[in-house]
Amino acid sequence: MLQKEGQVRIPSGCAIAAVISKTGEKIGGEKIVAGIRTMHERSNGLGGGFAGYGIYPDYKDFYALHVFYDDNGARTDCENALKDLFEIVKAENIPTRKNPAIKDAPLIWRYFVAPLPSRVAAMQIDEREFVARAVTRINSTFRGAYIFSSGKNTGTFKAVGFPEEVADFYRLEDYAGYSWTAHGRYPTNTPGWWGGAHPFSLLDWSVVHNGEISSYDTNRRFIEMFGYKCHLKTDTEVITYIFDYLVRRQGMTLREASSVVAAPFWTTIARKPEEEQRELTYIRNMFSGLLITGPFSIVLGFSGGLLALNDRLKLRSMVVAEKGNTTYIASEEAAIRAMEPDLDSIRSPMGGEPVIVTVNKGVLEDGN
Repeated sequence: MLQKEGQVRIPSGCAIAAVISKTGEKIGGEKIVAGIRTMHERSNGLGGGFAGYGIYPDYKDFYALHVFYDDNGARTDCENALKDLFEIVKAENIPTRKNPAIKDAPLIWRYFVAPLPSRVAAMQIDEREFVARAVTRINSTFRGAYIFSSGKNTGTFKAVGFPEEVADFYRLEDYAGYSWTAHGRYPTNTPGWWGGAHPFSLLDWSVVHNGEISSYDTNRRFIEMFGYKCHLKTDTEVITYIFDYLVRRQGMTLREASSVVAAPFWTTIARKPEEEQRELTYIRNMFSGLLITGPFSIVLGFSGGLLALNDRLKLRSMVVAEKGNTTYIASEEAAIRAMEPDLDSIRSPMGGEPVIVTVNKGVLEDGN
């Protein structure tokens, strides 16, 4: 019996998309929704989500905590913990609208907060490390409460559903930012639930991911030695922690961190100039536990930019395009064309080639 198109589930499913203005101009949430909606058949309704950057200009100096609660008892307990660590400038329900496809919604709150200087000083750490530890502690110890977004002037919005349904539920058209990422999920090893939907976020990092990491246990054991807790047991969570560890805590550039995550093969390193050989050999040996193996394409969002990266063999699709000062990234060209039909350029990056786009520099770094 012949199968009709759309009735066959392709194992390389999951959809990722992103858009960024290199001049910092605001992009409405409806644009990224148009792109991810085109790839509806790559997900199965068990998870969808978005991350927006520059969406909270009135509170840009405060950390925006988005929190799922099972009930009001969990909310009270978590809020008491937050008051002990932060000044809460504003607390409110995240606005939503009813969508028949979005069921069993938890309580969804957001808080704009500033770390209490006395608490930060007592721990003798910087502010961002303080927030990262606070998020880890609350997510580890408070039943029924889960902080799923914690950056400045950024927010993650996710749920169980197809991405366009999630966007409608969160009223994404009410938001505008200089950068957006989006994900449609087709889970293979973990159940579909609200916290497990992508993007996964910590501080201003957010990751959307298509693929399957065969090195997950090795990566998890390595990263948990440094205080991270993999609550969700998902690939995307550990990828986020890896970049946070390498860039924020180890001081690597995004390009250097990419050389850890998608390290060149030894045969490739051997063909490099001598100085580059030494650097890449050191990185491969020093951080071997953070090499990600298996098929993947990821987009990493951060304050002021995006990074897109394929596995070394390019076993998952990813396309990058430009129109004027705007860069588009997606699993499929059709998604980019839905956001911008008239493109200046379009290409498919090589495996292991980081594509880094930053605001105001107006330069697309492509590994050349």
